[in-house]
Formats: sequence, C-alpha cells, structure tokens
Amino acid sequence: MTKKTLVTVALPYANNDLHLGHMLEYTQVDIWVRYLRMIGKDVAFIGGADAHGTPIMLRSRLLGITPNKLVEDFRENYLGIYKDYNISFDNFSSTETKVHHDNVQNVYKILEKNGCIVEEEIEQFYDTVENMFLPDRYIKGECPSCHAPDQYGDNCEVCSSIYSPVDLINPYSVLSKSKPELRKSVHQFFDLPKFDQRLQQWLSDSNIQPEIANKMKEWFDQGLQKWDISRDAPYFGIEVPNKDGKYFYVWLDAPIGYFSSFKEYCEEKGLDYNHLISADNDDMEMYHFIGKDIIYFHSLFWPALLMGANYRLPNNIFAHGYVTVNGVKMSKSRGTFIKAKTWIKHLDSDSLRYYYAAKLNPSISDVDLNLEDFVSRTNSDIVNKYVNIASRASSFLAKQFDNRLALDLDEPLTYQAFTTKFEEIGKAYETLNYSKAIREISALADEANRYFTERAPWVIAKDPNREKELHQVCTQTIFYFRAIMTLLKPVVPEIVKKAEDFLGETLTWNGLNKLPFGKHINQFTPLFTRLEKSTLDQLVEESKTEAAQEMALNEKLQKDFDSKNAKEQKEEVPVITIDDFTKVDLRLGLVLECSAVEGSNKLLRFKVDLGNGDVRNIFSGISQFYKNPEELVGTNVVVVANLLPRKMKFGVSEGMILSAEVDGNLSLLTVKDTLSPGKVA
Repeated sequence: MTKKTLVTVALPYANNDLHLGHMLEYTQVDIWVRYLRMIGKDVAFIGGADAHGTPIMLRSRLLGITPNKLVEDFRENYLGIYKDYNISFDNFSSTETKVHHDNVQNVYKILEKNGCIVEEEIEQFYDTVENMFLPDRYIKGECPSCHAPDQYGDNCEVCSSIYSPVDLINPYSVLSKSKPELRKSVHQFFDLPKFDQRLQQWLSDSNIQPEIANKMKEWFDQGLQKWDISRDAPYFGIEVPNKDGKYFYVWLDAPIGYFSSFKEYCEEKGLDYNHLISADNDDMEMYHFIGKDIIYFHSLFWPALLMGANYRLPNNIFAHGYVTVNGVKMSKSRGTFIKAKTWIKHLDSDSLRYYYAAKLNPSISDVDLNLEDFVSRTNSDIVNKYVNIASRASSFLAKQFDNRLALDLDEPLTYQAFTTKFEEIGKAYETLNYSKAIREISALADEANRYFTERAPWVIAKDPNREKELHQVCTQTIFYFRAIMTLLKPVVPEIVKKAEDFLGETLTWNGLNKLPFGKHINQFTPLFTRLEKSTLDQLVEESKTEAAQEMALNEKLQKDFDSKNAKEQKEEVPVITIDDFTKVDLRLGLVLECSAVEGSNKLLRFKVDLGNGDVRNIFSGISQFYKNPEELVGTNVVVVANLLPRKMKFGVSEGMILSAEVDGNLSLLTVKDTLSPGKVA
C-alpha cells in the first residue's frame, strides 16, 4: 500500500487580496506536490481560508456585511487566483464550515479530557472606547526588551522577543489610539510547558531546517509558557464549549483547519480520516509549508496540540523567507506591492513560477524579485533556451519528414550522458533545492542547443544523401526538448501542457528514458512570447494606482463608520411619560434560593418569592460578581415582574432582577430592612 502524503500550506487570512508574497509559498509547495505526483506518490494537497479573528470582524463591520459573507467572497476570489497560477489543490476549504467548527470543538474536548487545558483569571487590556477586550495584535507599545516603539502585543518584530501584552511600555489601542485599561477575565490555557520534553525530543528526531531548530532552542531556553487559547466576546470565531462568551483564539482554530479540509477530502474519496490522522498509524506522512513569520505557532503550539490530542505529528515543517522587489521590502508607494490578480492581468504565471524556482532553496532566506532581471531571465531561459530547442528542429521535421520522429538517434552515447543528470535533478526537487534543479536543467538546455548548432542540420539538409542523418539529428534534438519539458513540468505546467500538445503525449517522470521512436508529432506552434520591460512598467504603475485607491476607500469607509457611530452615540435616550413608567410592575422579592448554573460561567439561578404565593424562577448573568451565591438567600431584591418570560438553554426566566453597575462593579438593588415581598409603591 502506498503511503498517503498530506501536504498543507498556510491558510491565507480571508480579509485581503493575495499578493506576490503569497504566491511564493504556493509556488514552492505546488512544485513539490507536482514532482511527488510525477514520481508516483499518493498526495493530498490541502488548503483553506483562515476565516476567524478580530480583523475579519472589524473589516466586515466597516463594509457593512456579515463576517461570513466577507470570508466566502475572499475564498471565491482565492480559488480564481489559484486557477490562474496553476496551484493544484486537492481541496481548498474554509475554517467557517460546520466540519471545522465540530472538529475544533472535538479536539478541544480531547485536550480537556487529557488534562491539557487549565483555566486562569488574567488581566487583559480593554478598549473603553470600542468596548471590547483587545487581541494581542490590536495593542501596540514599546518593546520591554529592546525598547523599539510601535511593537505588537505578543512579540517584537525588531528583536524577536516574545512577551505578554501587559509587559508593553506605554501601550495603546490600535483601534481607538486610546490608552487601554486592564480588566480581569477568566481564560482557558493550553498547558504548553507540559510538552517541553516531548517537543525537544521531536526536534532532535526531525530533519527540520537549521534556522527553525536554532530558534526553537532559544524558546526552550527562555522557558515555555502556558498558551492563552480563548478570547472574550465580541469575537468572530468558534465558541468554547460550555464557556459563555468565550471563543477560541484564531491560532488554536486555524491549524486544525488543515485537518478539517483533509477530512472533507477523505469524505469525498472514501478514506478513513480518523485512522490517517491518528498517532498510532504509519500509513501517512504529513508536511507543512509556512512563512518564517509563523514558525512559533507551527513548531511549538501545533506539534504540542497534536501530542495532546494523540494525533500524528508532522514529518517536517518547511519555512520560507519573504519576497522583496528590486532588493527592498514590497512597497505600495513604489508600486512594488503587487497583487496576484494585478500581475496576471499583465503577465503569465509560469514565468513567475520559473523565476521563483530559480531562487528557492531549502533555506529561509528572502527571495528578491528583481523586475529587470525577471524580464532578462525569462527571455534568455524560457524563450531562447527551452522553447528554442523545439522551434529549431521542428521546421525540418515538418518540411521533410511529415512530423514523424526517426527510429534511432544520431549520437546515442551523447544522449545517454545527457540523461545521467535526471536523478540529480529529481533529488533537488525532493529536497526543495529548486534553484539547483533549474541550474542543472538550464545546463542541459545549453548542451541541447550546442549539439544542434554543432551538428548544423541546415548544412546537412543541403545534401540529399544525408537525409537519414538529418532525421536523426532533429529527432535527437526533439528528445532533448522532451526531456527538458518533463524535468520542468512541476515548475511551468502551462508551457509544458502546450509542449505535450506538440509532442502528442503526456510527459511523465517514468517516461524520461522511454523514447517514442517513430512517433508522429504535431505541428509546432509558439509556446511562449518574449516579455517587454514596458509591460513591467505598466504593472508597477497600475499597482501604485490600486494602492492609492485602496487607501482612499479604506479612509472613506472608516470615516463613514466613525460618523455613523458618533451619530448613534449622540442620539438622546427617548423620554417616557409617567404612563409608560406605570406599565412596569416592580415587586419586592425575597430570595429563597440562589446557585450557580452548571455549564454556564456567568448565570445565577434565583428562586424568588414575590408575595401572594407568586414564586418565580429567574436567571441573572452576575455570577462573576457573587462568588458565594448562597449568601444572597434571604435578601430583598427588586424584580420587574411583568417582563415577558424568556426561554433559555437552562430553563425559563420569569422576570428580571435589577442591578446597578459602578466603576465596573455590579451589585443587586437590595433593601436593608426585612420586608414582606410584594408590589413596590
């Protein structure tokens, strides 16, 4: 039985367009996946849109649509981009599916059962203007380690220190620019230190990139901390089971999305999902491709979570660097922050895939897209080297041999020497050393072109007695082209598809040394068009315009939203008459029973006597302010008695007990004297 190979790519966050940085990662993975398929591996290439978190919640609010609508729109947008760039996903899902919601909650329950979850009260920053607890990325301040300004609440981008938001110096809210205040909240934590030794053992057993291994060793030396995996409402995400108002932090939820998307794939293919992901089976390998900015989550939290849930661990995690353009960070003002959809309007995807491949290797170094060099390399390699081989030989085959290949080679030993590089190129693909693969393929193309030039078929064609020799030379040249197209198939699938149409066959790795002597091929048509620098200039200008328009739109959306909010806040509370007030039936009630509600972290259940035999069951969300609810028994409280009963998860609430909140502390409205229950005058 062939092992299943599960390959995943980081989930794009569904609140913005894909850009050329994203396409580097997808290209790196897709080349690897295509190569594995060519050599007979059973691959499932899995992806999905990362659908949860505060940024999506806030972006949808600005646009005036639901978060679900925003996510689905971007997912559809991504699918179109992947098709344009020939990214060959086997399943691309979203973390906003029922399969995923159920999967996350199930994983959490397993972790809870296995003693991996602890509950602690923490102090957390709260934006009093926006009325919400702030996620780490919505708090900025001075790094407590290197004192760099404007660093995020979870880690410093300057010195790579990891810390708690409360450690920031002079913190401020990214949303309102106000100084947040600390408020207490009960959160769920994943007990990461529990897995310290197992993680270190996994690291020593793995073949992980040296840069990742060294960074992990630093984190171990610093000491692992418990991982806060819950967030307070309002939050767009998946609810924590039996924890009212608590949602899973997006980084707990998102990686499980790999398995959720894989589960959909398994259901479609009739595969045993639970068996394949179990730690107890050896029928599947699993590999993750990520950017170097999210190493922390994938090399520590994710493997530890898998250990806690008794799921299989990744065989390896491959990280890559960022994309720079013309030697510097992508810039909207310079027009070098280029969206994937903008690129494809002006240029093809294969040339970008080829250029990225020529620079990618197993390290996590950044990849520079030099636009001038891109034009030069594309024309010199794809047009002048690879395509040129076929175009030079095909005219002779068409004119003199009816597009039929010869029955033998001109120089068999020369061709045999040419084939000795195939295995080395395959190994380069397997080890993600694409730049080496491209160098070797380019060198083979040089050999093929040199062979054709040295054999000079235009000279041979002048001698009728050398017709067989001419046929053999042109056939051998086509076989060079055929081999090179096969070797390039993982990198430039669109060009190779046209080459396959010309050759009249599907190119396979196993077919590299099975030469189709005597085969009838098709009429050659151009496979690729030369690039002009002016096209790149147009691309840059359009990217500048897009960036300016996008900035203006965002500013308008924010201005309109702020204006609407301000208007709503200025609206006066409506005035009521005495007649309105007298409709409220206020009763003095005596608390007969009071207890916490099992399964809720905020509700208390009251049994209240309102007099004349009227005993009510009332729920009130005040448990955090009364740790010993039984002490409220015997207390006189004020109850709205004619409120419409409300059916709740835990029963029916038959009224409302009045409370007052001062400086964040809430207290029941009570009467000191012992009075009989009944109507309040």
